[in-house]
Amino acid sequence: MTISEDSLAQKIIHLQLCDGIGWKSIYYLLKKEADLKNLYSYSPAYLSNTLSISSSNATKVLHQLFQIDIHSMLKSLENNRISFIPIDHPIYPELLLTLPQPPWGLYAMGDLKLLENNRKLAIVGARKADDYGRTSLQTIMPDLVKNDCVIVSGLAKGIDTIAHSETIRLGGKTIAVIAGGFSHIYPKENIPLVKEIIKNHLLLSEYPPTVRPARWQFPARNRLISGLSLGTVVVQADERSGSLITAYCALDQGRDVFAVPGPIDDPLSKGTNTLISEGAKIVRTSEDILSELRQI
Repeated sequence: MTISEDSLAQKIIHLQLCDGIGWKSIYYLLKKEADLKNLYSYSPAYLSNTLSISSSNATKVLHQLFQIDIHSMLKSLENNRISFIPIDHPIYPELLLTLPQPPWGLYAMGDLKLLENNRKLAIVGARKADDYGRTSLQTIMPDLVKNDCVIVSGLAKGIDTIAHSETIRLGGKTIAVIAGGFSHIYPKENIPLVKEIIKNHLLLSEYPPTVRPARWQFPARNRLISGLSLGTVVVQADERSGSLITAYCALDQGRDVFAVPGPIDDPLSKGTNTLISEGAKIVRTSEDILSELRQI
C-alpha cells in the first residue's frame, strides 16, 4: 500500500516519529486542521498554543520534523512491504473506530484481507501457561477455526503463542498485535513464528517500525486485541495477569468476554474464575463461544 507524498498518512507517520508527540497531540492538531495541510509551516507559537506545551518544546518538535527524513522512512516501509492504514482508509477496522482512542493508523505486514473478516476472536492468557492451558486450547480451537474465526492475540509467551501456533497448525488464520514496532519483536524466540505470520497471516502495530516497546505500550496494545474482536477468550490468568486488562478492555468496549474455568487451588485459575464470578461466559466447549458469536 503506497503512501502518497504530502498525504495525511505521511504527516501522521512523521509526527509519530517525533519525541513528545503522542495520540493526544495528533488529536489536537487534527482538530485544528483536519488534513494537516500546513504542518510544515507551523510556527513554534502555533504549536505551543495548540498542544499546550512550552515554546522550547514546540521548537524541538519542529526541529525534529525537519531533521527526520520522512522520505527515507516511507521508502523503508515500501521496501519491507509494511503497509500503513490510516484511520480514514476503507479497510481500517470499523470496530476500532468505537474505541475512545483508536490508533491514527495501523502498521501491517501480511494478509490485509484479514482486517475485513467480521469474525475475529481474541484469545489471551497466562505467560506461564501449563499443560492445562494448552489442552484447553487444543480442545476448543478446532471448532473455532472450522467456523472461520480469525484468532487475534498478542504474541506474548504462553497462551498467546500457543493460540497463534495452534491456529496455524489447524489451517486457520491469525492476527498478532504487538507493542512497539516491527524492528523490535518481543519475545525474540517468537521471531520464527512472526515470519510465518507475515507470510500467511497478519502482524499489526500502532507504532512505526523503529519504535522500541515500552512497558506502557503492552496494556495499550491489549485494547487493540479486544477492540479488533467480537469477543475475548481468557485461558489461564493469575490475579495480576495482563490478560485481565484485555478482558476489562473488552467489557468497556461492549464486547463479549469468555473464560475457561480452572482448579480452585491453581493460581493460574484465580483470574479466570474471578471473571466468571463477575459475569464472563464460562467456556466448557467451543459451542459456548460459537453460540454467542452467532447472535452478533
